[in-house]
Amino acid sequence: MNQSMKFLMINGVRHIGIVVNNIENAIKFWVNLLGFKVLIDQIEEGEFVDKLLGLNSVSVRTVKLAAQDGSLVELLHFISHKSLPTWDGNPYKTGLTHIALNVQNINETVLRLEQNSYHKVNEIQKSLNGNVLVCYIRGYEGIL
Repeated sequence: MNQSMKFLMINGVRHIGIVVNNIENAIKFWVNLLGFKVLIDQIEEGEFVDKLLGLNSVSVRTVKLAAQDGSLVELLHFISHKSLPTWDGNPYKTGLTHIALNVQNINETVLRLEQNSYHKVNEIQKSLNGNVLVCYIRGYEGIL
């Protein structure tokens, strides 16, 4: 490996941010149905956030959620700016397509989600390499 590339390598993913229209329902989905824990629930505003996002007068509620393994999802609900529905939920569109989660029991997880009106896109199947079972669920606000 090129010596200068060592310093450019990513050593992990800090979190995945998802802008939502209804933060309370999003929290219910991620916490009650998927088992994430709320780490931080706060309103962020001020000069730092304005500069970070390149916007003026930002007010955003951010809720950081943790999975058992420490993986983080951050829900963002912009109070000051209306969410623009630019992603239509198709897996072939540019941008975020899906979030892959490890679960203890895929059958129980899919059943629990379906009982709460979140539906499978496909039947549970083995991955191409045969190592895991996989299934797309259309989750809260259409995310796969």
